[in-house]
Amino acid sequence: MPILFESQYNPPAQFFAELAGHDALWLERHDNYRKQTYRNRCLILTAQGVKPLTVPVIDGNRSEKVLTSAIEIDYRQNWVHQHWRGLQTAYGGTPYFEYYADYLHDIYVQKPALLFDLNLAFLRFYLRCLRLPTPVEFTTEYHAHYDSPIVLDRRDCLTPKAALAPEPDRKSVRPYLQTFGKDFVPGLSILDLLFMQGPAAGSFLA
Repeated sequence: MPILFESQYNPPAQFFAELAGHDALWLERHDNYRKQTYRNRCLILTAQGVKPLTVPVIDGNRSEKVLTSAIEIDYRQNWVHQHWRGLQTAYGGTPYFEYYADYLHDIYVQKPALLFDLNLAFLRFYLRCLRLPTPVEFTTEYHAHYDSPIVLDRRDCLTPKAALAPEPDRKSVRPYLQTFGKDFVPGLSILDLLFMQGPAAGSFLA
């Protein structure tokens, strides 16, 4: 059965744990953009605690609805430099930062116009890194609800606000050593796991 998710920016590790056992990933191309979601933000771990990195978008605050796939990135703000410096500061000393840094930087500097395209470029890279052969397909129209067994609908099941909250049906990520703090912090971007575990990262997706 395919699994359905919305487009996400540097998704949390749980996103990839959810893919296990599904024969395809459907990405929603026809949903309306929603603020304060993983569509344009991710969570990283810093010396000061969990920090969000947010991609600024054009028209994201308009009262009328805008398709997520049509949302443009606002490059008038120097967010690429800020995000990259944030990743360097938080993860520059991790075992595998240099292993992935050039590939990630290349995606950033391409500066795709659309948020959906940026997210897709990162997603395809992470699937390769995690050795997940899950094919990516796209919805052709919007449906508010899907009946199983057509697809497992997991749109907006992962949110930044609920990242630390338990959810009975959420797939887990096996705890691993993180850069800061003594207690394992869930809900972080897949980058946190990759930078710490490198090619072994996929084995932590329960």
